[in-house]
Amino acid sequence: MTTQDELRLLPWAGPDGKSCYLSTDDQGGYVSRLADHIEAFQLGMASQLLEHSSQVLDDETEDLEELHLLAAKLTSALRDVLRVATSRGRGPVARARP
Repeated sequence: MTTQDELRLLPWAGPDGKSCYLSTDDQGGYVSRLADHIEAFQLGMASQLLEHSSQVLDDETEDLEELHLLAAKLTSALRDVLRVATSRGRGPVARARP
């Protein structure tokens, strides 16, 4: 995931909301493995949420509260996925101009 002398962005934030980083040469260490498992969980949850969002959006009877909750969950999942992408050297992506 990271090359030697690189900090790894961890898939969680500190208590104050700031990013957490790991500095180690041991990719098989406890914290590295924990981060790998959490990243896999976050990506799996994002995938399930994407499937659920398609069902909610296809249902014309959904109310505004359900759509608001869905938007909040999608925002959280997108934040997690972007953190994983950044950690793996694939992000953040440049913002598109309107």
